[in-house]
Amino acid sequence: MRPDSADDVAGLFGASDETELPRVLGVTRRHLFRYQDLYFHYAEFAGGAAEAMATARRRPDFQRLSDDLGAHISPFDPATWRSPADAMAEGFYEWTGSPR
Repeated sequence: MRPDSADDVAGLFGASDETELPRVLGVTRRHLFRYQDLYFHYAEFAGGAAEAMATARRRPDFQRLSDDLGAHISPFDPATWRSPADAMAEGFYEWTGSPR
């Protein structure tokens, strides 16, 4: 992510999150993080993320968001990038504490 783009990226997601797109995809929570020039997007879904991404790829509003984000975010590995699914991390540990 370009170092000066955090506000722009947050604005693009904020505008998109006010539309039907996140609800159609089942997004229940979104977090955006940055570390130096890396951008991390953590989204929680009511259903499966793979199904949501399959639905998203067919939607013009998702394509517009992706195109708009392209001015601020470049693929981690451009040689292998075809879609956001190519940058999805694989979970390998999760823990939830119990309320006190």
